[in-house]
Amino acid sequence: MASSKAELEAEELQKTSGDEGATPITACSARKRHCVAGTLRTVTLRPRGGAPALEAELYDGTDVINLVWLGRRRIAGIDPGRRLRAEGLVSVQDGRKVMFNPRYELRGGS
Repeated sequence: MASSKAELEAEELQKTSGDEGATPITACSARKRHCVAGTLRTVTLRPRGGAPALEAELYDGTDVINLVWLGRRRIAGIDPGRRLRAEGLVSVQDGRKVMFNPRYELRGGS
């Protein structure tokens, strides 16, 4: 059977994230520190409480998590398509996993 392009990309992301020692996003639980790795799908500026906040959606082939940097309008290298490894406390807001002000490492190209 042939796999779709999206399925093949998801499998590759899962493999590379696992090679980096990251926890699969689907296995991350709330109120615990986790290290995740994947590809940024979207990067948007969304004000929170009147202050700027840079928000990025990270996908690792299993699930997505929103990474939010409060007080930031832009971070060099945080662009859609970029590989990234992030570490921080996971919380759940409106049914979505979120990590505020995570420590991060930019990985190979976009």
